[in-house]
Amino acid sequence: MGRFTLPRDLYFGEGSLETLKTLKGKKAVLCLGGGSMKRFGFVDQVVEYLKEAGIETKLIEGIEPDPSVETVMKGAEAMREFEPDLIVAMGGGSPIDAAKAMWVFYEHPETTFDDIKDPFTIPELRNKAKFIAIPSTSGTATEVTAFSVITDYSAGIKYPLADFEITPDIAIVDPALAETMPQTLTAHTGMDALTHAIEAYVAGLHSPFSDPLAIQAIEMIFDNLKASYEGDMEARGNMHIAQCLAGMAFSNALLGIVHSLAHKTGAVFDTGHIPHGCANAIYLPYVIQFNAKVCEDRFAMIARKLGLPGITDKALTNSLIKAVKELRASLHIVSNLKDFGVKEDEFLEKKHMIAERAVGDACTGSNPRETSVEDMEKVLECIYYGKDVTF
Repeated sequence: MGRFTLPRDLYFGEGSLETLKTLKGKKAVLCLGGGSMKRFGFVDQVVEYLKEAGIETKLIEGIEPDPSVETVMKGAEAMREFEPDLIVAMGGGSPIDAAKAMWVFYEHPETTFDDIKDPFTIPELRNKAKFIAIPSTSGTATEVTAFSVITDYSAGIKYPLADFEITPDIAIVDPALAETMPQTLTAHTGMDALTHAIEAYVAGLHSPFSDPLAIQAIEMIFDNLKASYEGDMEARGNMHIAQCLAGMAFSNALLGIVHSLAHKTGAVFDTGHIPHGCANAIYLPYVIQFNAKVCEDRFAMIARKLGLPGITDKALTNSLIKAVKELRASLHIVSNLKDFGVKEDEFLEKKHMIAERAVGDACTGSNPRETSVEDMEKVLECIYYGKDVTF
């Protein structure tokens, strides 16, 4: 038996932020990141809309990129003190992901982080509050997904929390917020969305419900990402929709080892943090090569939908890999970890540890090709040095 879960309501298009005026409740916490939403006036808009709805609002601000367990626990404590019946999270993936995890500990203060690290272990929510997500970036699609990525910096590990309980109740996808993204963030989030869609299309739980969403997202991303990166705001709006479609697909079909590796390498190298979308952009072509051994027909279908050249499945898959690399290069993203700046001695020292952690990641089980620690190490070597995956 399969399952397909999305938010109860999704509001999209210009002016959709005004939906907040119609909410029913008494108190709301508004969870925010580093301040861009305040600078561009969106925080004032949200507070005013909630005020019109008769809702008192408290801000939880300053949620960092790649939010920590400590930030989550601090936010949950603030929620327990204020006792909101609505949790509104606005911004990029980080504040929304953090707010999802805060929601868990707000409703279940007896729960520990270790209790929910494994997939589908989150207790029942909506006993105290409902959740509204408003994305400002066009990549993570956390506004429609059952995932939240939280980092344990003491261990250097990103944990993808996974449970349909944390799928938001309401998603508001207003393109005005995405217009504020800087160019590099537009590139990284766009490639994150492409990775979501491609991995969802070949993932173990892909279905007739998720496949059309994934394909539509892939086509829209190839049609719009470069223009969005260059400042075309119509394309930027299209990307905001495309990333949401990709999120609907992967939240139900799940992902693969591009994400396993991105989760386990993002915070582990002393030579610099690797932004999640950037990591996905670097790793995606190598993982397509690795997975093509077992699902070349699926990659070939993507290539056909994109109108790429080739007759055989192998030729079409190679065309897809080439197209992904060309798109990545057009966004000025490097093609391997060595060029990113990771030092070779540190990479070699940590390679086996990363591989072990990546095999244990929640996304590895849904990868179409079974992956051992040895396989993961070999893929990592190819990613570091920029060599084709041929095994």
